[in-house]
Amino acid sequence: MTYRKKPVTVEAFQYDGDFKNSDGKWYIPNWAIDAFKSGTMFFMCAGELYIKTLEGNYHVSVGDFIIRGVQGELYPCNPDIFAKTYELC
Repeated sequence: MTYRKKPVTVEAFQYDGDFKNSDGKWYIPNWAIDAFKSGTMFFMCAGELYIKTLEGNYHVSVGDFIIRGVQGELYPCNPDIFAKTYELC
């Protein structure tokens, strides 16, 4: 059998290695700020970013997109996969 992915709208941003500009102001979405403050997203081991999920902690590389799914779950996505899967609304 063949299946097609249902069209779904997600929120996302591309991780550039930081969350704040040189003035110390956040430039990521509010939901990402909340996730960082609550510990869902966290830095460890020389500033490497991770996302805590039900399946475990996922490493986020610079350039990855951080996606907020339909149920509010967060996960990283390689930019090549993101470009093949999503388009800007």
